[in-house]
Amino acid sequence: MKNWIELSNKEYEIIWDRIYKEFKFKPSVSQFPSFNVPSPFITYDISKYLNWSGNLNEYDDIYNDLEEKALLAFQEVTQKNEYIYALDWQHDCYWVNPYLEFTKDEFGEWTIPIFPNGDYYLFIHKNLEWAYLGNPWESTITVFGVELLQAFDKHKPRMFNTILRKG
Repeated sequence: MKNWIELSNKEYEIIWDRIYKEFKFKPSVSQFPSFNVPSPFITYDISKYLNWSGNLNEYDDIYNDLEEKALLAFQEVTQKNEYIYALDWQHDCYWVNPYLEFTKDEFGEWTIPIFPNGDYYLFIHKNLEWAYLGNPWESTITVFGVELLQAFDKHKPRMFNTILRKG
């Protein structure tokens, strides 16, 4: 089986239309939050990692921990043959299976990075039952959906130590 399957134009339009409508998505560099997500949710403040000035090896460890724990959480809430959305706002978007290999690019990141260091990066259940929403301008990661919140509680990334909002 193949991983990182690019969405067709129609799939791309359908999922982004749903995100704009159902999450009242309003992209902005200054008006927050950009998403109106259903409860329960937690929004984590990741600003200190976006503006990292410490030891680069420590940063790499924290980043790798986020990738590892996110993958474990996604596996907890999907079946072995199930694909989820991996979205990069206004760029190529994909179907991805958390059980298959997550290849990395020349920068050592997934095709759609787990850490929002330049754009909105989203990992979403095909029926929008849960999601992981990265917002680089607000410096946040929002997780919603009971199952995904429980999975992240079980596999908590070191980066998820400051809660900005909860609902």
